[in-house]
Amino acid sequence: MKPGIFNPKMIRRFIRTIFKYTLTSCAIMIASTNAEAEQINVMASVAFKEPYLKMVEQYEKAGHLVKTTWLPTVEIVKRIKAEDSGDLVIIDSRSIDSLIALGKLNPDSKVDYVSSGIGIGVAKGANRPVLNDKEDLKKLILATDSLAYSTGPSGAYLAGLFERMGIAEQIKSKTKIIQGEPVGNAVKRGEVQTAFQQIPEILAVPEIDFVGPLPADIQYVTTFAFATPSSKTTTTAIHEFIKYLKSPDGVVDLKAHGLEPK
Repeated sequence: MKPGIFNPKMIRRFIRTIFKYTLTSCAIMIASTNAEAEQINVMASVAFKEPYLKMVEQYEKAGHLVKTTWLPTVEIVKRIKAEDSGDLVIIDSRSIDSLIALGKLNPDSKVDYVSSGIGIGVAKGANRPVLNDKEDLKKLILATDSLAYSTGPSGAYLAGLFERMGIAEQIKSKTKIIQGEPVGNAVKRGEVQTAFQQIPEILAVPEIDFVGPLPADIQYVTTFAFATPSSKTTTTAIHEFIKYLKSPDGVVDLKAHGLEPK
């Protein structure tokens, strides 16, 4: 064995070199991981919030990043018009079409997600009315002490429906418009007797009873869809995220929440 082969200075120099290259390699790996974990900024309606959040939770476990801002549709539309829409929006199909016509959303990016009819909720244990047709609904609305609906697509439809029924003025004083939360919360708090909103949003408040959907002759189905701002490119990450949300696992949960996958 040659003398000096285990020279302490050489050993320390060797260890420092290995340590330096190890740190450099780790830094490169971390930078690479961060680059791949592109954050997707989403603005969405609350109609499908519960099943969506379950899917996102699983998606993020794989290292992806999703930040979702929940807003009423009217507020999302305002933001999109002001060029403040993030990377992806999920709102009703008609609003998306209107924003595409204004040049605010990319027409090639539109993908249908789910659809939902309007449901009715009442206080826990309250009598559940029989609702077979339009006349049954009219009787319920006139008989209830108070009612509420949202500022979203379902609310806009109901306002028009009550006008066509000729009862809009008659019920105006006992009608409450809810924004930014499930309408069922107003029933839960005792503020109103009857709530109208998309079925999954009624179901999202378990402290109240779900009466059922609007009668078939006056039901209104809202389809929600994905779209991206026209000022941005639809990235591979966004395509993959949409594909994941529409995967078989997501479909099962959507149906369990009263939604119909598209």
